[in-house]
Amino acid sequence: MSRIFDDRNFETDVYVLTDKGDKELRGAETSLSPAELDLLVRIDGSSTIAEIRASMQPVDAQKFKKMFKQFFLDGFIDVLWKTHTDSLGFTDFFGENLYLQPPRKALSEATKEAATVLPTLQQKGYYVRIARRAPTERKIEPDQMLSVIIIEDDLNVAKFLKHLLAFERFDARIASNRTEIVRELRHTPPPDLVLLDVGLPDVDGFDVLLKMRQHPVLKTVPIVMLTALATREAVLKGLAGGADGYVTKPVDADVLNKAVQAVLGLDKPSRGAGKRPANPWTPGVR
Repeated sequence: MSRIFDDRNFETDVYVLTDKGDKELRGAETSLSPAELDLLVRIDGSSTIAEIRASMQPVDAQKFKKMFKQFFLDGFIDVLWKTHTDSLGFTDFFGENLYLQPPRKALSEATKEAATVLPTLQQKGYYVRIARRAPTERKIEPDQMLSVIIIEDDLNVAKFLKHLLAFERFDARIASNRTEIVRELRHTPPPDLVLLDVGLPDVDGFDVLLKMRQHPVLKTVPIVMLTALATREAVLKGLAGGADGYVTKPVDADVLNKAVQAVLGLDKPSRGAGKRPANPWTPGVR
């Protein structure tokens, strides 16, 4: 069924991500551009056009609306409430002269539901699994090993990532502080991929990202932010800084593998053989 974009109520309709849009942010692979990803992350959690615009740098109104409309037509977002849906009692819902008091029973039920859901949301936090597929497909020989630098200060997590990547036939090296990061990045040739944590003991992962993007040799190396910093602002900061992916912890091995394959432009989902290492985020495993 074709989707019709309501130009008249564009400014006042409330938009939410559809299942397709949610999957684009959390499916470990996306073909959206950096600007499109930035907007989709902002829509995820914002209710009105005014809120979304207020959170962005000055943007051309026509380009903004065109991108928004394309999201709607492609099925990434949908309208939650329409201001002129009279049958639902939302006429002039966003107007200044009308406030609709919800029925007492509905308000009570909503309060109970919020009390039940809120602890779960606080525990889980905001999470994404974003990985932009490389524009060109990369062909490698069956016995060829690609190099990866794991920038991670948690030894258990770093070892798990190293073993997981070794299983997938990657040559992985670990760097946990500023000195080790500089040493590993000075190796030649440059790495094929960097997995980058944010919360490091003596350096900010976002600073590492920016330094790499400014470096004449390292600026094109694919970087996937792999971090427990699970806020919408952090995700936007990583994508704006030039990260090719942003995956919030805890991460599933299959999700990480899919993200790695995507940013490297590899056509095969897995190159490993044998048994994968135990996941340190699995209960009882550290």
